Amino acid sequence: MSKYVKNLIADDLRQRLRNVHDALLVDMVGLNANTNTRLRAELRNKNIHVMVIKNSLAARATEGTPLAPLFEGLGGTAAICWGAEDIVSLAKEITKLVKDEKNNAPFQTRAGVMDGERLDAAQVERVSKWPSRTEQLSILLGQILSPGAMLASQLNSVGGALASQIEQRGDGGEPEAEGEPAAGEAVASEPVAGEAAPGEQATTEPAAS
Repeated sequence: MSKYVKNLIADDLRQRLRNVHDALLVDMVGLNANTNTRLRAELRNKNIHVMVIKNSLAARATEGTPLAPLFEGLGGTAAICWGAEDIVSLAKEITKLVKDEKNNAPFQTRAGVMDGERLDAAQVERVSKWPSRTEQLSILLGQILSPGAMLASQLNSVGGALASQIEQRGDGGEPEAEGEPAAGEAVASEPVAGEAAPGEQATTEPAAS
């Protein structure tokens, strides 16, 4: 292949990967035609792009970009995968396919790049266990709404208790204090000193002569 043709291919790769910042490198060598076609279809349905490239050309095309570490020190041919919702979702899908050895062997993860940092196969598997962007947003939303829901519950509880007390007072009035006479009852008075109690005859002492 002439240098001119290599430059044309490198320029085309550079344009296709221009807005790609995170990606994985997988090995599809040895897959039969049926398995290769099925895997590509499954990945395409997950909005994951696959492109088989020669590593030396890819290194030239990605020089000075966030993808450059992905091809450092690699030779031969590999397939670059990018897309999905984020690098975590991409790693989840690729790792799931790799673990299905019965149907997908010898499909393997070779490397990855995330935020300009190179990942080996073991690190890609660890990334696949992280929560995806959607899961992170769901967790964050739950944390934001939790205090508000708790406050609303407390306010409803206090309001319900207050309404119950108002209803009880409206139905039966305030409870009477124990030991106090009820309204309308006569209050018995104690006899005034010098007066005879009811039913007793008053006695008078003779005046001194």
